[in-house]
Amino acid sequence: MTWLLVAVVAALTAHTVVNARLLRRPTAGSTVDEHVALLLPARDEADRVEPCLRGLRAQRGVPRLEVIVLDDGSTDGTADLVRAHGLRVEEGAPLPPGWLGKPYACHQLAALAPDATALVFVDADVVLAPHAVAAAVTELRAAGVDLLSPYPKIVAQTVGERLVQPLLQWSWLTFLPLRAMERSPRPSLAAAGGQFLVVDRAGYDRAGGHAGVRDQVLEDVALARAVKGAGGRIALADGSALATCRMYGSWGELVAGYTKSLWAAFGSPLGAAAVVLLLLLLYTAPPILVAVTPAAGLCAYLLGVLGRVVAARATGGRAWPDAVAHPVSTVVFAWLVMRSYRERRRGRLLWRGRRVWP
Repeated sequence: MTWLLVAVVAALTAHTVVNARLLRRPTAGSTVDEHVALLLPARDEADRVEPCLRGLRAQRGVPRLEVIVLDDGSTDGTADLVRAHGLRVEEGAPLPPGWLGKPYACHQLAALAPDATALVFVDADVVLAPHAVAAAVTELRAAGVDLLSPYPKIVAQTVGERLVQPLLQWSWLTFLPLRAMERSPRPSLAAAGGQFLVVDRAGYDRAGGHAGVRDQVLEDVALARAVKGAGGRIALADGSALATCRMYGSWGELVAGYTKSLWAAFGSPLGAAAVVLLLLLLYTAPPILVAVTPAAGLCAYLLGVLGRVVAARATGGRAWPDAVAHPVSTVVFAWLVMRSYRERRRGRLLWRGRRVWP
């Protein structure tokens, strides 16, 4: 039985290697000759948005680039800071019933750029390289897709960040067949990261835009599924050469961020339990099994570590020594999933001062 475990982990690690080789990698290229809108929703981001704003201003290779920031009810002077950087900022409307904050902010931003043929959404914690928008839109067109998700390089500094954040890229590189996802029309076979998202305007409108995902906590994945459901195609890419992102600046922020959204990632509590148990079996049990079956346990553990190393190298992350703690990362992730469901059940899910659910 333990060698069956080894075989499964080996197969998943081999799949990670294949995906890493197939992963799209946008690079700086020719000038983009179309109207592109670079859109930033911002709510109380004054303490961290300035690097993002400098990145927005520094974009090159897109002569018809329109940059718009939506101030989503900030009370900390975010809008004044945007104006000080010479960027256009619009005041967001009050949140209507049935909408969550980020989908509504993105919906308003898209409406503010009606003539743009490509929409580029970024978060306030993303810092774009000067060629990022040009390279991402070029890749969107070259791939022939309606939605491209170029995952930024994740910056992880604290111990908690280094344990949890690398699982973002590792998870889809390990479990999601990238090329099959691009070819398949199935909406369920989709992934996306809302930190940096590039969308063809026509495909966005056919999918219903953010209005179609107005009540979704994971609006990025929901939008990717909606694009597929409307007959469009999506793709993932390594965006580590285009952008960096430090999603959370502390353990408390990280826990709050994952708590508000993880419950929505699995479809049901039963599905979440199955995924968590599988991850614990595959990646946390092997070091424990070393005491019983040393060869098999050690082999499974090292294969799991290798998968993390491959994912890190493919997406600009830190491989050593972080990958060695992969079994611990899995345990922390399992705890975050359980915490998310518990807080949802108690009706205590909040983000940026707003209720997330129900």
